[in-house]
Amino acid sequence: MDIIETTRNFVSEVLADEPSTHDMSHIERVENTCVKIHEKEGGNIQTLRLAALLHDIGIVKEHQEGGNHAEYGAEIAREFLSSEGADSNVINHVTSCIRTHRFSRGMKAETIEACILQDADRLDALGAVGIFRSLVSMGALRALKQTIGTVKETSMNAYTEDPFDGFYDYMQRKPFKIMDRLNTETAKVIAEQRLRIMHLYLEELEKETGQER
Repeated sequence: MDIIETTRNFVSEVLADEPSTHDMSHIERVENTCVKIHEKEGGNIQTLRLAALLHDIGIVKEHQEGGNHAEYGAEIAREFLSSEGADSNVINHVTSCIRTHRFSRGMKAETIEACILQDADRLDALGAVGIFRSLVSMGALRALKQTIGTVKETSMNAYTEDPFDGFYDYMQRKPFKIMDRLNTETAKVIAEQRLRIMHLYLEELEKETGQER
């Protein structure tokens, strides 16, 4: 079995019970989007796929302890790839991509692979899937607060008394700012279509709830 599939199996096991939207379906959508962007933008495909598969591997530790899953993920990825005999340059590149992928941390991507991973991860917060993920994630974060007391400081809009208020706040803070923070032209083309879907959804939501914003 090659290192890509070995990594996929490892990540699947770690995220098997992941309650939020950083689950295996998200991981594989990000991987597929990375491959799609790579076809136009270039970069090292193995490094990119490994980084995509491992980029959220630290989310379980974040749920348990708080902190930054990108930093945790880079550490876990380094340990795992080292145990698989990966080249040190590949390991350093993959962990660098993981450290800079998070939207909320605003870190600058230094390589084309890191740029593509950032873009692919952010695109998964847009469109129909983006709406679905945001609502599932809000529910999961509220549940984690009630059950084990974990509060995600970068997602305080998940805890509003009225969930609609939190959802509208989230949309303004993340999805509608993503276009200005994409790195590649390929990602921007994809984002335009997905953002149209989100605007249409919000327009209908405002009509049905009578809550114009």
